[in-house]
Amino acid sequence: MIDQNQIDKSNTLFKDENPSAIIKKALELSQEAVVTTNFRPYEAVILHAVKTVKVSIPVVWCDTGYNTPQTYKHAEQVIKNLKLNVFLYVPKQTSAHRDVVMGIPSVDAPEHALFTEQVKLEPFKRAMEEHKPKVWFTNLRQGQTAFRDSIGIFSLSKDGILKVSPFYYWSDEKLDTYLGDNNLPNEFKYFDPTKALENRECGLHA
Repeated sequence: MIDQNQIDKSNTLFKDENPSAIIKKALELSQEAVVTTNFRPYEAVILHAVKTVKVSIPVVWCDTGYNTPQTYKHAEQVIKNLKLNVFLYVPKQTSAHRDVVMGIPSVDAPEHALFTEQVKLEPFKRAMEEHKPKVWFTNLRQGQTAFRDSIGIFSLSKDGILKVSPFYYWSDEKLDTYLGDNNLPNEFKYFDPTKALENRECGLHA
């Protein structure tokens, strides 16, 4: 659909464009699109922005089963308020069962790779196989991890899907303004069991 040369040109051309223009451009390339979310902080921004352009877009939520009560309440509020078209994907084993078998292993433990595969990577692969998107909207931003600093607004996933991050260059302060302007909630009590540090990748994007 688009090669690396085109991506590089688009990243230069759209660097100063507003998110709505970026989303519209991506959807011109293909309407076969999804937006993924885990309802971490500032996720309401990408969900609102994409849905404003494409009302019925599938929202893929891969729930690890280890979210905080605050995150689940936040998710329910955002889903209801924005009338999101949510497709929920969960691990094949319950968190209660896994807690007995291995618990939440540290990142340097031998079991960590299997844990990450079970709670995050397998549900995500299942979601992508079912939806088969050509465009994947996400809320990755510059400054989050070393890998994310290198990708730009447009990038290709490992499977060749066009990954689009409309708010790539936005700061927390700008996102706070967007939330306020659009009367959107936010929630900071979020827990990712596959990461020990906020700036560590879990394998979904890198």
